[in-house]
Amino acid sequence: MRLHERVAVVTGAGSGFGEAMAALFAQEGAAVVVAEIDRDAGRAAATAIAQRGGTASFVHADVSKRDDIKAMVAEAISSLGRLDILVNNAGVGQRKASLLELSEAEFDRIYEVNVKSIYLAALEVVPYFRSQGGGCILNTSSIAALSPRPGLTWYNGSKGAVNTLTKSMAVELAPDNIRVNALCPVIGETGLLETFMGRPDTPENRAPFVAGIPLGRMSKPIDVAQAALYLVSDEAEFITGVTLEIDGGRSI
Repeated sequence: MRLHERVAVVTGAGSGFGEAMAALFAQEGAAVVVAEIDRDAGRAAATAIAQRGGTASFVHADVSKRDDIKAMVAEAISSLGRLDILVNNAGVGQRKASLLELSEAEFDRIYEVNVKSIYLAALEVVPYFRSQGGGCILNTSSIAALSPRPGLTWYNGSKGAVNTLTKSMAVELAPDNIRVNALCPVIGETGLLETFMGRPDTPENRAPFVAGIPLGRMSKPIDVAQAALYLVSDEAEFITGVTLEIDGGRSI
């Protein structure tokens, strides 16, 4: 198994990309902390992993709050014995709107969850990784950071920040044997799909989005999970600072 005896924290692991990552990591031998703001979804995801024979625990976490970040890191170390992998996956989308129409409160929430959370997580995790001789951080970004579309300007900018942070962290933390990479999925079949489309999820409404993806479909959680598994595994031990496009060719 590719993650045998590893311990991973995955934020936003109660659904979508995060749930798929947590499940696949556990399948590959990792013990997983499911960090999730939705208590019911988080507990359900952790229970499902345990029912399949994996090891998982649930921690309620709003990743924009440092105390919650501390709690999820403490859970990994105290209950599972260590921490090897942190996946900063929790994120919020933006309703499709003109850049002048989004409220200040909506803007703040996007940047608190998508950007500030990475800063808060680093404050808690980097000292621990340094003390044990290394670790792996994986950030969930978006193809919106590389090929932005109108109507999502502030969200696009938040994911651009994720990519820049990923590369800067990778260079700064390389001497500590801490690898930092990011995933850049195209629009996917998750709970945020209708938010990004700005309309109900129907085949007709999906069609314009799918038309721009050369491989002819949206991303699926398992697509992102499989890419994540590679980047946090020993197979990628010489890879850091990468913002991996998981987009079916959308950004070409």
